[in-house]
Amino acid sequence: MRTLFSLSILALFMAPLGSIAQQKTKTDTVFFEDFNANKLDRSKWNVEITGNTVNNEQQAYVDSSSVLYMVHGKDAEGASNGALVIKPIYHPGYTSKEQKKYDFISGRINTRSKMEFTYGTASARMKMSSGAGLWPAFWALGNGNWPDCGEIDMMETVGDSSWISNALHGPNYFGNTPLAYRYIFPKGMDVDQWHVYSVDWTPDLLVFKTDGITTYTVTRAMVEHYGRWAYDNAKFIILNFALGGGYPQGVNKVKAPYFGISQATVDKIKAGQAKILVDWVLVTKPKN
Repeated sequence: MRTLFSLSILALFMAPLGSIAQQKTKTDTVFFEDFNANKLDRSKWNVEITGNTVNNEQQAYVDSSSVLYMVHGKDAEGASNGALVIKPIYHPGYTSKEQKKYDFISGRINTRSKMEFTYGTASARMKMSSGAGLWPAFWALGNGNWPDCGEIDMMETVGDSSWISNALHGPNYFGNTPLAYRYIFPKGMDVDQWHVYSVDWTPDLLVFKTDGITTYTVTRAMVEHYGRWAYDNAKFIILNFALGGGYPQGVNKVKAPYFGISQATVDKIKAGQAKILVDWVLVTKPKN
């Protein structure tokens, strides 16, 4: 599906980037979501429910307004209009349909089959809580078997408020991929504040940015040094909030009380203080 907005409206929502050059770029809007409704727009988003848990993550994904909901006004904490909140909950003994038990539930949404794009710019304005083992992400994935389908990670953080990471996963470069970069925020900034995370995707190049500042550039030649270029097929957007698992544990080395999740983070989740807010998601392409 495609929705076209005037350049003036597009410039309004790109304003937090603080980039005049970006506002002057002529683009068509492929997808825009400002989360201004009272509930999630199911014509744009699918809500995922846990099947098989991956990466030793500790949460079950559920379709519930307790973990996925909208906020407005003061509760939106500075969002342009409304905001999407993804908030994990401590729920000991939750049992999935596969009869696996979890102590946490959380949310994950995607645009598969509703909005998929090949090349262009995907961006989101977000803020999120920090804490060892909190693993929110904004990313894009192709259809088919992973990692052959190609994965683009525009933003991941595993609980350290001082940095986020960008990464690519594909055939022969996945998991602990060599195609990754850790961006450390300038002094006085962190993940708990609003930032715009984005990727510019062309047939031979991916350029990751935070607040319009280039953080990581990956060329086709860099990718093909390790394996096949897996970025010439359509991708869909994913927003999710994982807890614990291989990536956080590899950084924080925590094994108890949960794999990759510290007791302080468990306490933060129990207190309802762990959440992501998403102001908007935008996908554009250069105007023909």
